[in-house]
Amino acid sequence: MTSFTPAELGARIGSGLLSFPVTHFREDLSFDEDAYRENIVRLAKYDVGGLFAAGGTGEFFSLTPAEVERVVGAAAASAPDGTPILAPAGYGTATAAEFAAAAERAGADGVLLFPPYLTEAGQEGLARHVEAVCRATSLGVIIYSRANAVYSADTVARLADSCPNLIGYKDGVGDIDTVTRIVARLGDRLTYIGGLPTAETYALPYLQLGVTTYSSAIFNFLPEFALAFYDAVRGLRQPEVTRMLSDFVLPYTEIRNRSAGYAVSIVKAGMTATGHTAGPVRPPLTDLTPQEFEELSALIAALPATRA
Repeated sequence: MTSFTPAELGARIGSGLLSFPVTHFREDLSFDEDAYRENIVRLAKYDVGGLFAAGGTGEFFSLTPAEVERVVGAAAASAPDGTPILAPAGYGTATAAEFAAAAERAGADGVLLFPPYLTEAGQEGLARHVEAVCRATSLGVIIYSRANAVYSADTVARLADSCPNLIGYKDGVGDIDTVTRIVARLGDRLTYIGGLPTAETYALPYLQLGVTTYSSAIFNFLPEFALAFYDAVRGLRQPEVTRMLSDFVLPYTEIRNRSAGYAVSIVKAGMTATGHTAGPVRPPLTDLTPQEFEELSALIAALPATRA
């Protein structure tokens, strides 16, 4: 299997579309490993920059540590050689460091560091948190700026100096000023990733800032649409991007916005609608209502091509 150095991984993930594969559950909410492995094989046939196993859309927050390692291991074993698999780390610093170490055991190529659980922290505490996780692994680490872990430009610059294996900054906030300052200050030292919900909505303006890639949840169930959208963004074909936003992405976000947590639920509904059922979401999330599922199915069916 290909082994990526942190620098190689940073370059690779910045060169193509990224996605969080959903985690497959049976009706009793147990992990369906066989179905999950089959889905990783399906998605990895497409040209992607990397796949985030057990990530946000993969319901990291609902998985036990043992399940996370199992999901990441299944993804690493099922993806073809050369497809980077990135594992999650999160919660408190000690737990996040254990997740990072487990990622190496499971065969992951990199780590995405989610915000700490519940508690707020200042910039000094967040910096120490990231530094501890980076020390716990030799893998490349991406920080995810959102919720209670919003990193300032000064903190990101400090971390870029103190953590050689820090390779990426993922923005889940939408603060254009901060992103601009980070990119201007650090240049190609990091890879910059769009991480707002339904990142397609922001992809074109973010590209102008130096954010060359983003994680697409839509890729789970409409991979060809998602890749065509990414290609239109990278080609600066604004009329095409606008048409695809109007035809699908914006109506999709209207359904997504109806309930907290639907950013995950709607993806699993899309999987079912396209014949790749991944089971229900785990509590505290809830699945789409039957009416909402029908609305989503109609949106998908109306697209010119919905091969998945």
